[in-house]
Parts: sequence; C-alpha cells; structure tokens
Amino acid sequence: MKYNPDIHHRRSIRLKEYDYSQAGGYFVTICTHKGECFLGKIVNGKMVLNKFGKIVRDEWLKTEQLRKHIKMDEFIVMPNHVHGIIIIMDSGRGTLQRAPTVEQFAKPVSNSIPTIVRLFKLKCF
Repeated sequence: MKYNPDIHHRRSIRLKEYDYSQAGGYFVTICTHKGECFLGKIVNGKMVLNKFGKIVRDEWLKTEQLRKHIKMDEFIVMPNHVHGIIIIMDSGRGTLQRAPTVEQFAKPVSNSIPTIVRLFKLKCF
C-alpha cells in the first residue's frame, strides 16, 4: 500500500538505503484490526491466550516448518498484537546477517525500536 498521509500517521523507521528483502533478522509487529483485543487478555500480569491467540501462537511456531528459509526466533502474543523476530536465511549460502538499525547509520532516533527496547530494559531490569 502506498503511503497516504491522510490515513497513515506513523513515520516509518525503515532505512531508505536498506534492502529488506535480503537475508537477516527482522523485528516485526502484527496488529489486530482496529487494535481490538481478539487474542486473549492479561490476568494477574500474565498473558492468557484465548482460542484465537492459541492459533496465532501455533501458526508462528509452524512457519519455520513450512518455509525452509525462515527461522522463527523469540515472540510474544499480546491481546491485540504480536511481536516477534523472523530470520530470513540466504537460500544460496545458508548465511544470515543482522539488519542494521537506524542507530548504526546515525544518531539514536526517538521511538525507534532499539531505543524503545533499551528504555524498556532500563525501566524493567
């Protein structure tokens, strides 16, 4: 989908010069339609998956079996979204490389994923 400023209000954190189709590790977030909590709920600080959340979890785990050049790393299913790391293997050489972050090319960017993760670690650990 082409960028439309009338409906797209988030700025992209993608690197303009980076080819995201190449092998590497990618942090992805998949959100439910309209942010509705279809996948479960938080009970006593723990995520409890409902039947739809369990389907999402099971399909995440199956992805690696169905696609030989994909490795699925850590993930978490939340009430209205899923965070995870997908590793695309280079089918020719069996190698991978890490996708560079915005911070590797320039100064830290507010609200970039590496910055958010670093802040989260500082607050939680």
